[in-house]
Amino acid sequence: MATAADFYQRVLEKNTFYYFDDAVEEKYDAGHITAITTILLNLREIVVNEGVKRAIFDDVLKKEHGLTAILALNGLSLENLKRLTTVARAVNDPNLNELLHRKNWNIREGGNPRDVSEFATDRIEKLVRTNDAFRAGMVNLFFEGASNPYLRRHFPPFHLKKLSIQKLSFSSDAILDTLVRYKEGGSHSGQKDTNADQKISAILDSYGLEHVSGAVLDRLRSTNDDTDRTMDFIIPNQAAPRIIIESSFQATTSSHMGDKAKTTIRNGERIRVHYPSALFVGFVDGIGWYVRKRDLQRITSAFHEVFTFHEDELDRFSTLLRNTFAQ
Repeated sequence: MATAADFYQRVLEKNTFYYFDDAVEEKYDAGHITAITTILLNLREIVVNEGVKRAIFDDVLKKEHGLTAILALNGLSLENLKRLTTVARAVNDPNLNELLHRKNWNIREGGNPRDVSEFATDRIEKLVRTNDAFRAGMVNLFFEGASNPYLRRHFPPFHLKKLSIQKLSFSSDAILDTLVRYKEGGSHSGQKDTNADQKISAILDSYGLEHVSGAVLDRLRSTNDDTDRTMDFIIPNQAAPRIIIESSFQATTSSHMGDKAKTTIRNGERIRVHYPSALFVGFVDGIGWYVRKRDLQRITSAFHEVFTFHEDELDRFSTLLRNTFAQ
């Protein structure tokens, strides 16, 4: 009978490295990549001859793959566009509504705007092709999004600068910018200075509070469970914590968010048993959690108190610290 060691060697010896089907790859390249490239080549010729005009881009967005082509030109992902659409529907900002022609979309929203459900990808693509007002709003976003007051305050500059009219004109410098931002997108997301946890750390330091980051709680080490119990902040120490903090900022959505919620609930239950005098605090924020409302409800149920990174919430967190550690 084969052993685990045999299985290990089998995978090493018979690894295909990059499995692919020639027919599938050829079909995708010819039917999808070529179609998008053709749209962009034709668009470039029209722009060179006629200039950058909204009507030209409106026509492109009516085409199959037209939205994908414009997003590629800007280096903006469809996920980011979906999040922007969700934000616009949720915040109901007058300037942003005007930019996007939102009052003319004629789309039934229903209910509390804070509870909006995110449009599916296929619905976004259909709206762009068939809804004149929605499509005009998208054209405005590509032309003027970088100067919109709401987006300038709330949308990360790294992504906002992708909405550039220079890119729509096929400027070589702007195309290089698209390439560089695409290449460095992952590195930017991982930069320490962009990490929301730095906000928490800075507030703790401003109050001179002793704390431990990225550590395991002592009394949970011996439990017979493989749940990850690494906490983002333990104040003041592992031996006698008074506040235990888990932080999760999600700018995108992913399947692991459900697992994160389950793990956090288990952590909360164990903390209540082993550290009954400690306060389990969650920082839960980001558009990713906003659109995954079921997972959001689950993860927030795990904590004694929950904050976001909104300035009002950071002030409220500071008040909690002052009240908890008052001399």
